[in-house]
Amino acid sequence: MSHSYKELIAWQKSMALVKSIYLRTRGFPKEEVYGLAAQLRRAAVSVPSNIAEGQGRLSKKEFKHFLSLARGSLLEVETQVLIAADLHYLSSEIAHDLETQAQEVLRIINALMNSLAC
Repeated sequence: MSHSYKELIAWQKSMALVKSIYLRTRGFPKEEVYGLAAQLRRAAVSVPSNIAEGQGRLSKKEFKHFLSLARGSLLEVETQVLIAADLHYLSSEIAHDLETQAQEVLRIINALMNSLAC
């Protein structure tokens, strides 16, 4: 395991996704500030947070559990991006870019989980 969660590519890429989500949700309608925008931001923030927390745990089994939680949050992000696109809060191009970022993080998390055979 890495010495620091900050060294993990999954954490680095998920932090980039959080930044993208925050930048893209700024343009959501005012009535969505506490709705979809907030939910999307919380789900995105949950991904690197769970990766960091899991890496700090004492066992591979616990780390894998937190990576699983991060995966779930990523799938929430993807779903909420699709909802935002359907509601025309995001252009299809921006939604596609966010989905691509999320898919990349998902692949990295899956590979990391597979490397933690327990």
